[in-house]
Amino acid sequence: MSTWRPVSRFPRWLSWLPDWLHAPLRWTLRVLIVLAIAFAAVAFYYMMQAGKYDLDKVAELPARTTILDRKGIAIEVGWGASRHLARRQDLPDFLISSLEAREDARFFSHHGVDFRGLARATVRNLKDRDFTQGASTLTMQLARNTYDMRAKSIHRKLLEIALTLRIEGRYSKDEILTHYLNRIYFGAGCHGIEEASRTYFGKSVAELHEGECAMLVGIIRGPHLFSPARNLEGARAQQSEVLDRLIAMGRIDPAGKKRIEQLPIKVVPEEQRSPDRSYALQAVREELGTLLEAHDIRADGLIVHTTLDRGWQLRLESDLSKALLAVEKGESWDHPVHAGHEPGTTPRYVQFAAVTLESETGEVLAWIGGRDFLDSRFDRASGARRDLGTSIEPWIAAAAAERGKRVLPGKPLLTGRQVGPLETARIAKRCGLGGPFLDTEDLFRGSAAATPEEAANALATLANGGKRPISYFIRRITDADGGELYRRDPERSQAISRHAAERGADLFRQVGSSRCFHGATGSDRDAWLLRIGPSGSTAIWIGFDDPVAMADGPVIEGLLDDLETRLGD
Repeated sequence: MSTWRPVSRFPRWLSWLPDWLHAPLRWTLRVLIVLAIAFAAVAFYYMMQAGKYDLDKVAELPARTTILDRKGIAIEVGWGASRHLARRQDLPDFLISSLEAREDARFFSHHGVDFRGLARATVRNLKDRDFTQGASTLTMQLARNTYDMRAKSIHRKLLEIALTLRIEGRYSKDEILTHYLNRIYFGAGCHGIEEASRTYFGKSVAELHEGECAMLVGIIRGPHLFSPARNLEGARAQQSEVLDRLIAMGRIDPAGKKRIEQLPIKVVPEEQRSPDRSYALQAVREELGTLLEAHDIRADGLIVHTTLDRGWQLRLESDLSKALLAVEKGESWDHPVHAGHEPGTTPRYVQFAAVTLESETGEVLAWIGGRDFLDSRFDRASGARRDLGTSIEPWIAAAAAERGKRVLPGKPLLTGRQVGPLETARIAKRCGLGGPFLDTEDLFRGSAAATPEEAANALATLANGGKRPISYFIRRITDADGGELYRRDPERSQAISRHAAERGADLFRQVGSSRCFHGATGSDRDAWLLRIGPSGSTAIWIGFDDPVAMADGPVIEGLLDDLETRLGD
């Protein structure tokens, strides 16, 4: 019995190949067919997945950020409500050229995905065994920012590519550019090119000159780090890199770069720029900007869960204002109160600053940087470094106890002499006080400086058994759907022994139920009230911005006693 089967013949058009190549070539063709089918299947799957996304969202105005206090009560709803959108006709040609040169040189020639750059990045990633290169085009960045696609994985990249192709099929190149520039973050709380232009330079994007265009494009990769408002030198360096890219593309020559770099850059001053309405919100915005960049968070409609206690913040502001007003009505100050001042200058009257930290965690419960945010946006809570005067005694006591010496309450000079000024200063720094410290016995009379923030941190160290917390404002950041994008856990380090911290804190327990300790400098230029409450540590400074005497000692003492009574209620 015989069987019949057709003879497998090699295609005639390849018959000229040697016989030994026939079998390998057949297998190669089969593998290529399988790969093509697999590629088609993967492409179909990801196009189906991309089809679930609403492309209308690309053109929508990005949602605002909402700020909540620790109890979930809204402090600021719709942060960024003044946001403006730019139109394509508003965007200067030089801005578009700069963006093309810096971010996507082949933007107008590819169809959303630069496969040449993608192949180069893939090879680099394989060598590095990590996702160190992205080869993202402007359209891919728009897809990522619109739909908050942050995970570094092959799945995310393939989905991003599929979405990019859909976006390119739906929108024109000009529309993609406009939506991209209206959506991305430029630092200083600015989302979108128009808001950034008005915030940094006080003008519409249509009015930007070439140097300003190149600078704004330059900071896109590091909007917080290179913000012109906080790092003009760094922003100029980024501007120079953009101009170098334009030279490489043949858009300008070296003489053109020199001319552009000489154009004046006038950054709007902080007091005219900040959209915030309080020192606390200003500080939150600063920390938020750092976190958004550090964790690459670009989602719309962020919900920022802060550590602030709105009730305590309002009470502290109210008590401070009432206590000062009560004294000012007696006309006991040595310098004029609310003296007239020129527009745009800081008014001359007694200022205050206060910080309350949750002692165990370092979470900021209240933050007051001055008496009136509308008059002066200078944040004294972190920026006013003033002498502590007699209020330094708790840390002298802690230093003595740390070195096994006797603590003599009410006698800081005798207590400090047992340890010496250098060792006292070293231990005070470990607690959180920044100094400078005199290296003489005048240190024990109060010749040591700190900001209210540092004083609150050092207080928390005493209240927390010698563990020094790191202060922060933001607990969590979530998206509009409740997905968690960032979480902060408390950080503490043992700065001094528990015994030393308890001896320093004992001074607060010996002064009455209010648990306050206050003092002033011998020159009556600065007054401090320190409080260790059941869960919070509060440092309050009072004085003129210019270090001049406020009033006679008894007047200052009466003010601090009144404030202590108010806080103890």
